[in-house]
Amino acid sequence: MKNKLWIIGLLGLIYGCPLTSLAAKETPELFADEYIVGPGDILDISVWKDEALTKLVTVLPDGKISFPLIGQVAAGGKTVAQLREVLEGKLSRFVPDLSLSVIVHQVNSMMIYVIGRVNRPDRFILNTNVNVLQALSMAGGLNPFAKRSKIKISRSQDGMTQTLSFNYDEVTKGEKLEQNIMLKRGDVVVVP
Repeated sequence: MKNKLWIIGLLGLIYGCPLTSLAAKETPELFADEYIVGPGDILDISVWKDEALTKLVTVLPDGKISFPLIGQVAAGGKTVAQLREVLEGKLSRFVPDLSLSVIVHQVNSMMIYVIGRVNRPDRFILNTNVNVLQALSMAGGLNPFAKRSKIKISRSQDGMTQTLSFNYDEVTKGEKLEQNIMLKRGDVVVVP
């Protein structure tokens, strides 16, 4: 794991972006109130001066969390700020002068997948923005048999799947750089 972290850090220096560990213990400032909570994320929810209402909770695959006094709450798909508002609304009838904080303790839902003819096909947990070229680098680069001009990005949004094209040679030559999009949660990079 230490070698993997060192490599990710080195890639961050090369590409000029702060790629940190694959499973961060702390969330960078990049993920403040606008971060969208997803399944697998670990949230630190605390009510000031009430240890019984201070918990680390994991967002379940169905997007719900369980919290004392209020039971199950839908968290997946909400921003941290929206989730805080929902929790405050539900807890305020039990706790007078409520002071609640919601912090993303560990990001586990920001996954992309790189499959096909790369040296290390895998899923990657991210805690920063990554473009297609960076994702290919994280997967060890293209293998000699890869069809460099026929790479596809599969993106599911609102129940529909969109396929985007990526030509490795054009982008690395500095041409058609608009193909080198920022990847989103759940994107699959397919290298034929």
